[in-house]
Amino acid sequence: MNRRHFMGAMGALGASSLFPYPAFATNLAPNYKLGLQLYTINNEMIKDPVNSLKAVKEMGYEDFEIFGFDAEKNTFYGINADEFNAILNDLDLTVSSGHFGFSTYLNASEDVLMRFVDQCIVGAQKLNMKYITWPWIAPEQRTIDNFKLMSKRLNVIGERINKSGLGFAYHNHGFEFEDHNGENGFDLILKETDPDLVKLEMDMYWVMRSSNYTPKELVELQPKRFVLWHIKDMDKITKDYTELGNGSIDYTKILPDPTEAGLEYYYLEQGGNFAHSPMQSVKDSIIYFKKHVQQYVYG
Repeated sequence: MNRRHFMGAMGALGASSLFPYPAFATNLAPNYKLGLQLYTINNEMIKDPVNSLKAVKEMGYEDFEIFGFDAEKNTFYGINADEFNAILNDLDLTVSSGHFGFSTYLNASEDVLMRFVDQCIVGAQKLNMKYITWPWIAPEQRTIDNFKLMSKRLNVIGERINKSGLGFAYHNHGFEFEDHNGENGFDLILKETDPDLVKLEMDMYWVMRSSNYTPKELVELQPKRFVLWHIKDMDKITKDYTELGNGSIDYTKILPDPTEAGLEYYYLEQGGNFAHSPMQSVKDSIIYFKKHVQQYVYG
């Protein structure tokens, strides 16, 4: 189903699209923590997690989406989950979501999959997370049949995680929007997953780079479902990642209404292509974000 037909099937555009973003920005509750996806500084976290957390806290980051969970050892960056939580508490920092390695279990038996899900739940609860997130599938898995299988598995996993008191979300890249003889993975996920069980993490870089949608249009299709956001910029020439403010994405114009989206947490992120170093990039991005973008999220 193409974008135009799918949007028609999902209903008419919301009235919010008739107004520029600042018209409703003042209605937003300014209670979001300033977040960072820790994959951005993954090498630094592996080498020296404590001092890396201290450094980004000094920059102004308060909340994180974590990466690097070892399910068998119940560790993050080689540190036992209980000990890692104590570090966070000592620094007065929080982790609200984590990216977990579900793609390995896409074709596993349900017993094996549920064992991994339960391990993720234990790890997430140790860090007082609110969401467990499925971040991607491997290149060789990106077929329509596998998107259909994944959608079924997302519902099953979401039900298990929701019963534990946590939320569950799926994070998009660009491959979900690729056409497969008139179908694409993202439309399947929207249609075949239960919005009550499976929330969505919108990576706005990938939406702007790879889809026929805008972030606002996605929210109009599935209001209140995009509870997590990734905010990162796109190089004007190569279309690779870049620091906020260095690229082509104008967040003052493309950000959806956070209330309509259902936003709970957002994270700045840069997956690579650093101008100098990861630490300098997250510093440059937060400075730009606070000056030019934050008002559109917080109101």
